[in-house]
Amino acid sequence: MRLFVAVWPDGAALDEIAALHRPELAGVRWTTRDQWHITLRFFGEVEDADPLVRALTSAVDRIPPITAVMGPRVIRVGNMLWAPVEGLVEIASVVVGATSSLGSPPEDRPFRGHVTLARQRSRGRGGLGAVRSGQGHEFVGSWTVRSVDLVRSHLGSGGARYESIAELPLASAR
Repeated sequence: MRLFVAVWPDGAALDEIAALHRPELAGVRWTTRDQWHITLRFFGEVEDADPLVRALTSAVDRIPPITAVMGPRVIRVGNMLWAPVEGLVEIASVVVGATSSLGSPPEDRPFRGHVTLARQRSRGRGGLGAVRSGQGHEFVGSWTVRSVDLVRSHLGSGGARYESIAELPLASAR
């Protein structure tokens, strides 16, 4: 199973993302509402999710609900467009600390919370380089994070499909 830990934006934040301009562009695949999440830690292929669930449950049980803030503008990072999300560094650090010996080694770079909005599939003309109206578009959204999810990724030609296999509530969100 391809697993990762994620935070899902609430309905109002998802509506903010859905309102962003998403032009048809050759070589660009826009993500869909059911794909919009913030990855806290990617594990890669894992045979048994139970050790992850145990480690995550005890780790997030000590963290109170957190306010996540999305925005203030869309940014381009490499071949992707992102909606930056602030406020999740602490919980990402706790998740990585509690699971560092499980799955693939944690990435050796600072956490940058974001929702991926689009990916450019090819390096041809147009693509994300043509998304001048999307880059820098100002928007803001915030929500209270009350849980993290252990998520299974199903890869396919139409993009990834995600399945939450465990929702793990934060300390006082029970």
